Parts: sequence; structure tokens; C-alpha cells
Amino acid sequence: MSAEGRDQHAVVLVGHGSVAADVPRSLVQRLRALEAERRSTGGQLSDEERDLDARIRHWPRTPATDPYKAGIDAIAEALRIRVGHVVVAFNEYCAPSLEDAVGALALAGTTRITIVTTMLTPGGVHSEVEIPETVRALREAHPDVVLRYAWPFDLGAVATLLADACEVKASGP
Repeated sequence: MSAEGRDQHAVVLVGHGSVAADVPRSLVQRLRALEAERRSTGGQLSDEERDLDARIRHWPRTPATDPYKAGIDAIAEALRIRVGHVVVAFNEYCAPSLEDAVGALALAGTTRITIVTTMLTPGGVHSEVEIPETVRALREAHPDVVLRYAWPFDLGAVATLLADACEVKASGP
């Protein structure tokens, strides 16, 4: 069957994101100051904030300079075994953004995308506010793509995951 006739599905695994250890602190401080100013005034993203965000997100990373990204990449690899096509995205400080990841998948012809976050519990602004707002905007930008946000999680299932980890640790070294 041709690519046009296929229903292509992908999962976008969204992590929080972290600043690489070797990014100069002055860049991070300036970005945070610009973000705080924009939020307090309700203003728009400035060119300087946009440029700093891009510079920090695209900073070269290794497992030593960004162990968080390495961990998300490892989860994505394990998830690929179970669900197939998985790409990683980050809420902040690391590339790609959710917008960039979904945009690339849509451009490649993906017709169904499930967005799942590593943020497990309710109460977080990223998982409860920012990601849903981004998903709404992405639905408008990509009307031919079915976007599903697989959150909130069943807290009983999260508790089972944690209990299983406790059992493994208790029986291990």
C-alpha cells in the first residue's frame, strides 16, 4: 500500500527538559529574566528570548552534560520496542520542542500522533496547562493529523509501577 493509503502512527514522548551542564549560567539567567518579565506583563515573546531559547535548546549534549536527556532517550528506546515509532520532545531547555517534533512527523506524513509525557502526577503546570495548550494549537496547525494527549495517567497504574520498582529494588543487590 502506498504511504498515502496508510494510517501512520507515532508516539511523541515529552520530557520536561533540562539545561546542559556546560551552558553558561549567564545565558540561562538572562532567558529566565526575559521569561519572567514577559509573564508578568503578559507580553509577547521577544526576539532576544526566542534566540536565547533556541541557543540553549540546541546546545550540544552528551550523557555527561545532560543525563536527563540521556534518560528520556533510554525510555524512548524501551518504549519503541512496545509501540513502534517514538520520537522525543521537550517542554523546555532542550530540542526538539513538542511543536517541532509534531511538525516534523506531520511533514513526514504521520496521520495519528499520541503525545505522552514522563510527568506522571497531576498538579504540574507543564502537564496540565502548557502541553494541552500546545496540543490545541497543534491541532489547528495540523488539521489532517489526529493528535491525542494520553494524560492524565491512571494513578493506580502509576502506583503499581512504583510498587513494582520497590519490589525489584527489595529483591536486588
